[in-house]
Order: sequence, then C-alpha cells, then structure tokens
Amino acid sequence: MGKLYVVATPIGNLKDITFRAIEVLKSCPIIAAEDTNHTKILLKKYEIENKTIISYHKYNEEKRVKLFLDLLIKKNLDIALVSDAGTPCISDPGYQIVKTARENNIDVIPIPGPSSLIAALSISGLPLNTFYFAGFLPKSSKRTEYLKKIEEKEIETFVIYESPKRIDELLQDILKIFPNSILCVCRELTKTFEKVYYGNIEKVIEEVNKDPYKEKGEYTIIVQRERKAKKDFKKDISIEAILFDELIKQDLSLKDAIEKVSKKLNIPKKEVYKASINLKEKIKRIL
Repeated sequence: MGKLYVVATPIGNLKDITFRAIEVLKSCPIIAAEDTNHTKILLKKYEIENKTIISYHKYNEEKRVKLFLDLLIKKNLDIALVSDAGTPCISDPGYQIVKTARENNIDVIPIPGPSSLIAALSISGLPLNTFYFAGFLPKSSKRTEYLKKIEEKEIETFVIYESPKRIDELLQDILKIFPNSILCVCRELTKTFEKVYYGNIEKVIEEVNKDPYKEKGEYTIIVQRERKAKKDFKKDISIEAILFDELIKQDLSLKDAIEKVSKKLNIPKKEVYKASINLKEKIKRIL
C-alpha cells in the first residue's frame, strides 16, 4: 500500500522549502497538485523530473479521491499532495483525500513547512497563547453575521484570510464590530509586494487605502479585540455576604446596612444597593 505525503511548499519565495520536501517530491511518482502549472514551476526550480502530476482542487475532489485511492491501494504508489502555496488543507484542498486515506488505514505523513497563517502570526506581536482561525469568511451580510458570532465568543485573537478585492469591505466590518481592535494585516508574505500593516483599526484602514499596491495579492488579517470586562462574581458574593450579616446579625434596616457596608468596603452605595437586590432574589428563591 502506498503512502500519502502532505507536503508544504513555499508561500512565495521558492527558496522557502525544506530539504525533506524536495526529497519527498523527488521520490513520489505521483504529485496531486491544486494547480499543475504552478507546481511545475517549483519542480523545475529544483530539477524534479519525470513525475505524473494530477490536478486536485475543490471542483474535482470527489472524482480525484477515487483515482488516488486506487493508486495508493491497488497500484501501491506513493502520492505527494501539494497546494499552490503553503500547507495543504489549511484553507486549501486536501481534506477529502486525507480523510479518505485515514478511513482506509493508509499512512498519511506530514512534511511540514511554510504556512501563511503561521508566518503572519509569528510576526504579529499580538497575543497568541490561544487564537481562532476563521479562514475565508462568507461574502456581504453573511460576513457581518459571522463576525458577530466571533464577537459573542471569549476570543481575544482571531485570524481571517481575505482577497484583495474584498479587503476594504472586511476592514470596515471589523471597524463596526470591533472598533477598539488592534490589527496586524499581512499581504503577500515572502513575495514581491510583501507588506505588513500594524496598529489600531483606524490606522490600518488609512494605510491600506493609501497603498497603491493594495490589490497585489491575498491578505492574512490578525485581530486582537478589546478585552471584555469580566464581572467579578467573588466581589459580588462578598458584598452580599457582609450585607446579609449586617441585616440579620446586627439587625439593621436596609438603609443603615447599605450605608455601613458602603463605608466598610469603601465602595459606592449604588453598588451595595445592587447587591441587596440580588440578595433579595436569592432569599425569595430559597423561601
């Protein structure tokens, strides 16, 4: 049985390829490529010859998966899967063939390397302990709906891919939903028109609009949203507990208890009054 190699290729500069990737491309008789002409340029650069290159993209996935499965199982041939640029399956074709190979107990071997996602994250200067990768968003109104869903989540940093024709619309939508966000916007990393914009959303929009080359290539947009203020439940509970103690044990009126707790904790009376309302509701539920 053959093996399926998932091979990362350069995202722009053809020198950004690993020795191992070149070895695998030389050893595999079959190369599954998103764009055969694009892949031929890379193969020619590294003098990789006599390969059967078969197109594999989102419009022919189902048909090609059956062919590749036959080559892997019946013909016992190794296949190298490549996309136009970067790592296959990351907003690029590859999922169906990898999934099918897994289901048929075929070895799927990663050949790691370039990825526009990781490259952009590494230079963003934004918090990356956790992040959400959204890929390419839907068009028009559906894009706004998707961003609103992200806004509802506890996500500090998220990443979006976008085409040059829709970058203006996307940035305006981000401005509406995340007005205080910080962005790192990367265009055409490692290529001729490489450009990185960084700063608050208004600054980034202004710089993108002034750039005469803004339509030269796709974008990776990293957004650090403004952190939502988290409610301090421990603080609320402590206010309620002290208030309850003053009302019951000290036998004070609500007015006097609120005033005493306000002074004791050095907090506004309004805050203690809110706690008293919560306390009343809890007592009602108990009774």
